[in-house]
Amino acid sequence: MFGFKRRRRRRLREQPFPPAWRGIVERNEPCFRTLPPEDQRELLGHVQVFLAEKRYEGCGGLKITDEIRVTIAAHACRLLLHRDTDYFPKTGTILVYPSRYFVEAERRLPSGVVAEGPAVRHGESWYRGPVVLAWDDVLRLAAGLPRGRNVVLHEFAHQLDSESGAMEGAPALPKRAMYAAWGRVFQRDYDQLVEAAKHGRPSVLDYYGATSPAEFFAVATEAFFEQPAALRSRHRELYEQLALYYRQDPAARVRPE
Repeated sequence: MFGFKRRRRRRLREQPFPPAWRGIVERNEPCFRTLPPEDQRELLGHVQVFLAEKRYEGCGGLKITDEIRVTIAAHACRLLLHRDTDYFPKTGTILVYPSRYFVEAERRLPSGVVAEGPAVRHGESWYRGPVVLAWDDVLRLAAGLPRGRNVVLHEFAHQLDSESGAMEGAPALPKRAMYAAWGRVFQRDYDQLVEAAKHGRPSVLDYYGATSPAEFFAVATEAFFEQPAALRSRHRELYEQLALYYRQDPAARVRPE
């Protein structure tokens, strides 16, 4: 069965990419234009597989269009470049709201206080469940807004995290020997972010990453792809660990921030 899946995916990656879809990618995924041609081809191939295997559902009256499907797929597949991948195997469905939505939630603040009540959501990622996204936030990424943030990368980073068996800030690394350095660097920088959040000190990493190790990994992933030069400058070891995992060096493609 696995061999059949590999062959089917290879055929999907080799299919001609529809010109209309490529236009969507070029318009709504700014990073695409910075990639070398071989990475562009790989990304488009991953998008073909992603679209064939994932089901989209519109929520709150939103009608799913090719623009929605292709845009989300293009952002998510940036996480898959250069890596052996099973295409987010725990995610079968992507729920898309027209805009930010509210849920009843319990959340732990960086101070340690637990707050309960309505909470606004830009997106969510469930273990063995769907990824949920707000389309207006996804669409704003085409303009580079908000700077340094990417809700699609954030939520699909959680899915990568879950491949180790739990969402706890440590995805399945290629080699067992990598976990010691990963744990040391991530714990240190997570503790630093918690202190920065408590005292209001500036950080290239969003304070939301201080709420848990899982959120720290997702926030660090956003910074790695969206503000790579700044992350490399201020958190070099963290950047290096992410570069080893993602097998990419996005800071090499941009000018220093």
